[in-house]
Amino acid sequence: MKTEFSLAQLADPDIAEADKILRACVHCGFCTATCPTYVLLGDELDSPRGRIYLIKEMLEKDRPPTAEVVKHIDRCLSCLACMTTCPSGVNYMHLVDQARVRIERDFGRPWTERLLRAVLALVLPRPKLFRVSLLLARFARPLTGLLPSGGVSATPTLLRRIKAMLALSPRGLPEAGPPAGSVFPAKGERRGRVALLQGCAQQVLAPRINQAAIGLLTRHGIEVVLVKDEQCCGALTHHMGREAAALAFARANIAAWLAEADRGSLDAILVTTSGCGTVIKDYGYMLRQDSDFAAGAAKVSALAKDITEYVGGLELAPAARQGDIVVAYHAACSLQHGQKITQLPKELLSKNGFVVKDVPESHLCCGSAGTYNILQPDIADKLRDRKVANIAMVKPDMIAAGNIGCMVQIASGTSVPVMHTIELLDWATGGPQPGLSGSDGFVRNDNLNAR
Repeated sequence: MKTEFSLAQLADPDIAEADKILRACVHCGFCTATCPTYVLLGDELDSPRGRIYLIKEMLEKDRPPTAEVVKHIDRCLSCLACMTTCPSGVNYMHLVDQARVRIERDFGRPWTERLLRAVLALVLPRPKLFRVSLLLARFARPLTGLLPSGGVSATPTLLRRIKAMLALSPRGLPEAGPPAGSVFPAKGERRGRVALLQGCAQQVLAPRINQAAIGLLTRHGIEVVLVKDEQCCGALTHHMGREAAALAFARANIAAWLAEADRGSLDAILVTTSGCGTVIKDYGYMLRQDSDFAAGAAKVSALAKDITEYVGGLELAPAARQGDIVVAYHAACSLQHGQKITQLPKELLSKNGFVVKDVPESHLCCGSAGTYNILQPDIADKLRDRKVANIAMVKPDMIAAGNIGCMVQIASGTSVPVMHTIELLDWATGGPQPGLSGSDGFVRNDNLNAR
């Protein structure tokens, strides 16, 4: 793609990077076939190719983004399926992230939308606030039926978005997991030492996921530490264009993790939420211009691993056969497209006694995408329903996924139990059967008791 940035513009490292990304695009359109919004809406401007043109024009002219540009960028899920499909290696992720920063800085959203985004950016990365908000949501849930539904509008109303938030909120919350600063010694001879990301929403909605990871790791000789001063990974604010907040979270985590590595060495920083993992692995790029943190960010990105990457390198205990339990594996976009981890989770499940089924159209997003199912609820609901219908085609006993957002989104549309991959691996190698209580409001596993 031809670009026309001035020399003065190209002196900005971000614009220089955007220029390189734009020039790699050859207009082939392969990305349109795998873009969820284009598949649903059929609008060229709701495809990666269309958005690339909009971003190019916005950056070249160096003008505030128009409402039309914002509409189509806001509709992007950042699922990154286009990057998997692209034969030219266009780094759409870095380009759309830059566009979101520009929109957040230069576009005047309606005050109701600014308020909602500010609340999400404040509450979701802070587990204590998030827990309080969910407890309050229980009182408002009965009002959900009175709030309006909608079609695919340019900007869903505030009431429509509130309805989406209430619909996604669980009916109850599990007890909190172990506190930051906890250390879980290896059982038997110690074979390694890792930090485990505690997460934000996940530690409130489903602390059992990290508890399963801790159980599996310690049983196999790995010491696990929950780093005391760890904060949100920054993914939620990053994808909302709030660059300063995202980088502040990243810097705090880099300092905390490297300090822990200096105290006791770390083989890896393990992540059980793939949306977080994709961003942490990108810290090196995000802080490349920060002279104080660039080297540390690169080191942290190199240490970061999805939980299945690390477990795949362990010699797991022989699996207790799980009978003929059929597992539909949902490939989270942040895992398959963002981190290029596709076969390993399925192989681990299969080797450990489960019958693993691929889901048709597995490349298409479920509609969760961080805050997307709140900010764009109508598109998100259509993608969820399409995903659930595809999952139903393989007639599974349970659904496995590697991202809490996907788990909540899919569970809102099906009665099939939805669990994290690591929960099933923990169970298969000697841990407890997962999800029996159902107290967290989105895992229903009673039908497996008889197995």
